Amino acid sequence: MNKRIQELAQEAGMYVDVKGEPWPKWMGAEECEQAYQKFAELIVEECTTVIDRNLFQNIGWNTSRAVRRHFGIDQVDE
Repeated sequence: MNKRIQELAQEAGMYVDVKGEPWPKWMGAEECEQAYQKFAELIVEECTTVIDRNLFQNIGWNTSRAVRRHFGIDQVDE
């Protein structure tokens, strides 16, 4: 898993195990739901930051690739 995603999971209050997998540690159902919600919000915020940066640099046509690169996700051939 990408290091930045791990950092966002930890920021959301999730535990990242030795394999790098995030999961809510010792949480009840409501706390777990809140942690996943916060995790999703942080990822969306990170994506919008990458997109805004690309648009500011006037290379908006390449934003999906920039987001994938930022999170270390290989480009899928379409």
